[in-house]
Amino acid sequence: MKRLRVLLVAAFAAGPSGATAAWVYEGQWGTRGSGEGQFYYPADIDVPYENDVYVTDGANHRVQYFTASRIYVWGTRGSGEGEFFYTNGIAVSSEDIVYVVDVLNHRVQFFTGTGKFLGKWGSQGSGDGQFERPFGIAVAADGVVYVTENDNNRVQYFKPSGYFLGKWGSFGTGNGEFDHAHGIAVAPNGNVYVADNNNCRIQYFTSNGSFLGKWGSLGTGDGQFLYLNGVAIAPNGYVFVTDVGNHRVQYFTPSGSFLGKFGSRGSGNGEFERPSGIALDPEGARVYVVDVDNHRVQYFREAPSNITPTSLGRVKALFR
Repeated sequence: MKRLRVLLVAAFAAGPSGATAAWVYEGQWGTRGSGEGQFYYPADIDVPYENDVYVTDGANHRVQYFTASRIYVWGTRGSGEGEFFYTNGIAVSSEDIVYVVDVLNHRVQFFTGTGKFLGKWGSQGSGDGQFERPFGIAVAADGVVYVTENDNNRVQYFKPSGYFLGKWGSFGTGNGEFDHAHGIAVAPNGNVYVADNNNCRIQYFTSNGSFLGKWGSLGTGDGQFLYLNGVAIAPNGYVFVTDVGNHRVQYFTPSGSFLGKFGSRGSGNGEFERPSGIALDPEGARVYVVDVDNHRVQYFREAPSNITPTSLGRVKALFR
């Protein structure tokens, strides 16, 4: 029955006559605090498997991992192994290695899926393999790890163990230049998408950093951004971006054609206060968004414009 459910979701995603699906609020969790399941300025998220969700709990200096049955928590403030000084980007490889950006310790640490320390790399600086406030992280299908740097305005990439492979980027507004490189994601075809925050645009590249294209500008219209943070790629290649100052999510074709948006400013269901990290489940049927100043995670299901969230829920209940 699970396969039938997946096929139904895929059909709904296309909508009537192939129309792009809308995204509707489904649920949330989290409140401000330091207990299990609470957050203090959460930052990023990854969803490597259905019902498995990893969240960097930034100002609590830790990672929380949610499964269908329990919560795992690891990390505290410090500079030792498995300790953090503000957590940000997080990415889980196909080998179940969890990579975490340890921002103010200027390094990357990596762990087993349940938080056992495996290794680390990086120190403060501008040399190869060094970082100045690293920010986002992504893992390609071949295990290559990409890291953005807020202050060095570049992308570096590494072998899974942290061995330096290459880099691209410098400060500026030209192609392949950045003004605070933030979120990063790798598409199914290997292209790398980077949220160029202060330039209010997305840039995308080949796997070794050759410039391919860009879109976006400062503003509130469709395809414009009031700064941007997280970026995530759906299995079909669609690009989802958290539009921080506009308190919404926008999504696009792989080359940047605007498809849709959801969210507005507030604390209600489907509203945001500075959305940050974003991830899709492996089927591409659910989008998870870190809602920073509301100290929570919200998630959304796709439904074509002629199917209401209520009727979609009835279909899900029949075929789950």
